[in-house]
Amino acid sequence: MAVWSYPPTPKQLAVMACCFVTGVALFAVGAHLSLANVGTQQNRVKARRNFVKDRLRKLLDD
Repeated sequence: MAVWSYPPTPKQLAVMACCFVTGVALFAVGAHLSLANVGTQQNRVKARRNFVKDRLRKLLDD
């Protein structure tokens, strides 16, 4: 933990609190967007996996 030579002023505490809240909000928005798009990403990966499997089966069966 940091040890200060002097305590922060009320204005500095307010700025620090605003920065903290802004960081938490940005983190929450990023997490939400990541989880909101996970379904489409999973479908894309599943389609790609099926395409590769079918392609390999076709190449190996011939």
